[in-house]
Amino acid sequence: MKRLENKIAFITGGAGGIGTACAERFIAEGAKVVVADLFGDAARKLADRLGPDAFGIGVDIGDEGSVKEGIEAAIKHFGRIDILFNNAALTNPASMTLDTDVVNIPMEVWNNTLHVNVTGSMLCCRHAIPHMAANGGGTILNTASGAGLAADVARVAYGVSKAGVIALTKYVATHHGHQGIRANAICPGPVVTPLSLELAGDMMTLIKRQMPLGKLGVPKDIAALATFLVADESEYINGEIITIDGGTMAHHAHVPDMQDYLKSQAKG
Repeated sequence: MKRLENKIAFITGGAGGIGTACAERFIAEGAKVVVADLFGDAARKLADRLGPDAFGIGVDIGDEGSVKEGIEAAIKHFGRIDILFNNAALTNPASMTLDTDVVNIPMEVWNNTLHVNVTGSMLCCRHAIPHMAANGGGTILNTASGAGLAADVARVAYGVSKAGVIALTKYVATHHGHQGIRANAICPGPVVTPLSLELAGDMMTLIKRQMPLGKLGVPKDIAALATFLVADESEYINGEIITIDGGTMAHHAHVPDMQDYLKSQAKG
C-alpha cells in the first residue's frame, strides 16, 4: 500500500519549486492533492499536468476570505482534508531585497512579511482544523526555515516570521493533539529552485562551503521528508521542528575555516 493512500492533501504555495515536488510525491504515494497558490493559473496548470488526483485553485493566504473559500472548495471537490501543508510564504524578490535589518527595513515590508508568513499559516490552520476534527483528525505540516533558528546578514522580517511559524507549530500541536490533529514543522536550508537562484545566485557557492555533505538541497529532498511527516508511519511525532539542511546547523560557525587551517598545517 502506498504511504498516503486515500489521503487528501491541501498544499499552499503548491505551484512553487518545493510545492510542486511535494504535490508530485504525494500523488505518487497515493494522495489526492489540492494545489493552492497565489498564482491560480499556475496552480491549475500544474494540477492539469498531474492529472485527476490534483485540483488547482488560487488562494491568497494573507486574505482570510480567500483561505476560507479555498478550504471549502477543496472539501467540496474531494470531500475532506486530511493533510494541510502550509508551504506558502512571501518570497518575491522585490520584498526580499528590501528585507534588511531593523533600522532600514520599510515597515510595509516588515508588516506584509509577518502577515503572510505567520498570520497566513495561522489562517489556514484556523479554517482547516474544524474540518479535520470533525473527521477524527489530521496532520499539519508547516514550512519554517533555518532562518528562524539562527540569524543571517539580512532578511530580518523573514527570519522573525519563520520563528513565528515554529512557535505556531508548537501551539497547534499542544492545543489540538487531543483532537487527533498533530502539527510539525520543517526547517529547510538552502534549496535550489529558480527563485532561490534568482535571490541568492553566486552566494550559493559560499553557502555550500558550510555544508558537511558538500551539496545544496533540491526540492525532492524536502518532498521526501514532508511525505514521511504527513504519513501514518510518523503518527507519534507531534510538535517537532526538523531541520533539513545537509548538516549546516550541526556545527560551530568556525568549522569550515578551521578545516582549511588544519589542511594547510598538514601540507606544511
